[in-house]
Amino acid sequence: MLQSWRRACLNVFDQHQKLLSQSCLIQSRRNFSYSPVDYAAQKKAVRMEDYPCEVIRNFSIIAHIDHGKSTLADRLLELTGTITKQERGLNQQVLDKLKVERERGITVKAQTASMFHDKAGTRYLLNLIDTPGHVDFSWEVARSLAACQGALLLVDASQGVQAQSISVYHVAKEKGLTIIPVLNKIDLPAAQPEIVAKQMYSTFGIDPTDIIQISAKTGKGVEQVLHAIIERIPPPAGDPLAPLKAFLFDSSYDRYRGVISLMSIQGGVLRRGDKIASCFTRKKYEVTELGIMHPEEVPTDCLRPGQVGFVACSMKESSEAHIGDTFYRVGHPVESMPGFKPAKAMVYAGVYPVDSSDFLKLEESIKRLSLTDRSVEVTRETSSALGQGCRLGFLGTLHMDVFRQRLEDEYNADVIITAPTVPYKVLHRNGSESIVSNPTDFPEPADFASGGRAKAVQEPIVKASIIVPEKYFSAMMELVFEHRGTDLDWHALDVSGETSGDGRVLMTATLPLAEIVTDFFDKLKSRSSGFASFDYEDAGYQSSDMRKMTFLLNGKPVDALALIVHADKAESIGRHWVEKLFKVIPRQLFEIPIQAAIGGKIIARRTLSAMRADVTAGLYGGHYERKLKHLQNQKESKRKMKRVGQVDLPQEAFFDLLSK
Repeated sequence: MLQSWRRACLNVFDQHQKLLSQSCLIQSRRNFSYSPVDYAAQKKAVRMEDYPCEVIRNFSIIAHIDHGKSTLADRLLELTGTITKQERGLNQQVLDKLKVERERGITVKAQTASMFHDKAGTRYLLNLIDTPGHVDFSWEVARSLAACQGALLLVDASQGVQAQSISVYHVAKEKGLTIIPVLNKIDLPAAQPEIVAKQMYSTFGIDPTDIIQISAKTGKGVEQVLHAIIERIPPPAGDPLAPLKAFLFDSSYDRYRGVISLMSIQGGVLRRGDKIASCFTRKKYEVTELGIMHPEEVPTDCLRPGQVGFVACSMKESSEAHIGDTFYRVGHPVESMPGFKPAKAMVYAGVYPVDSSDFLKLEESIKRLSLTDRSVEVTRETSSALGQGCRLGFLGTLHMDVFRQRLEDEYNADVIITAPTVPYKVLHRNGSESIVSNPTDFPEPADFASGGRAKAVQEPIVKASIIVPEKYFSAMMELVFEHRGTDLDWHALDVSGETSGDGRVLMTATLPLAEIVTDFFDKLKSRSSGFASFDYEDAGYQSSDMRKMTFLLNGKPVDALALIVHADKAESIGRHWVEKLFKVIPRQLFEIPIQAAIGGKIIARRTLSAMRADVTAGLYGGHYERKLKHLQNQKESKRKMKRVGQVDLPQEAFFDLLSK
């Protein structure tokens, strides 16, 4: 019986093996039958020798946020055949490759794409750079424009000229770029193309007849934009026989190939296998791979003058890729090109891992991410409450929030970010100056007394520009004065006589940077029903009465919660933060006083009551002094516990406190 059972089991097993081998054979045949189709679908190799400088156009798209830059880029890629047009629906944000960009609907990282277009029997190479529109990423725009000879100035026909439109226009003019004005969204019911064209004439001096009216969503008029790019934008200059000169204007990191650099070839020819060197670091590299972005990486044999492409050269350390660096062929040094003005951090915040053992992983993630965002400043710091972390400098609060989200999305990092601060300038009595961005390093009130080391404090200020409809003008004035604004000036932006009461006003004011890094932008949009636009630029420092505020738990300071506040708002800010602490700190077996202090003066306080155990629950009957004795012992023990006990603010409480 046992032998027959084994034989039956073996027969079933053999049949299963035969069926499995047949299915594998069929699957392998399917794989081999598909492979020729996959290779045939690949794009043909591009001969870069066929594209001299005369047929190259390098341009960028610049505009205010949400004016349709990425949508126009999608239509240009479709018209040139770079991407296929979908049968159902539209290609949306093809160049916005980051998860945070697609979720928020904004462009964070400038992206490059090479396109080919035939006109009058000539095949042109068009290099497009799609740029961000928010003020926090203005350095990204300035860096991208360095590799271009022209720019498309995009203006929304329903919203008109906005604050960032003015800012990016002047940046492009300073670099000597040819501007092609484009009026977008003319298909919207609220579009006013004639009025907006006159706004552009009064603001920029642009002739209305030079403006191209399009709808990037439907594709109407986009063909005219392609013709204007070829006819109006001048070709780049460069000699293929000259020594190699390559300009690095962007970089990214690949875990297998190391640093991938985006370069603009200014002279000479760069080929695979060439030995190149950096003018900044003097380090030498061998080019292992190069090509163009079409819009994904397409390898080529060489890059010639005027062309823009990616270069992989086994550069392993992110610190070796300096934005604005010049590369040359080893043995043939060239004069380095003028680089970029370094990005100036406007907002600082501490970034700590939720689990302190993950610090090294977090630090490496920040280094890799900062390679794609070179405007971030990184330094180490240590907190007694949060452990080891990094002090990061950002261009604004949106920049900080996007960087945090990219850390979470791309590197699975769980982080705690402290309250944002701005860099203050401390003037010492010996004549020296120091920049303080960490509240724990800010001088105490005793340091400003006679005989102290500190003399005065200066805070950073900005020149703010606000464009708002006339009916919200008074609300904007109140908002500016609430945030310590000075030097308020304004003038009508629209052409006189064109509007009646519905025109727009351009307001300029000087504001402390510390006032706009918190909730200023949210209040601006709320009080103007979303119609106001805001832009700012650095305006130096001015003297101010700033104070260091510390928070005490059971009489002991928590350094991670220290703030730098203006003397006029110290009391209200102290009460607000004490209330927040009161809600998130877990109760203990003893009372916890929560205090906000400036120096030795307490300006706000709340007391967190103790958890009380019922020590008389087991007593039944007897004299009341028995219960009184137990209660007295409990009271004495709590007094002793409060004297020697420590209150450790848990990480979850920090996260709840700083995320609100």
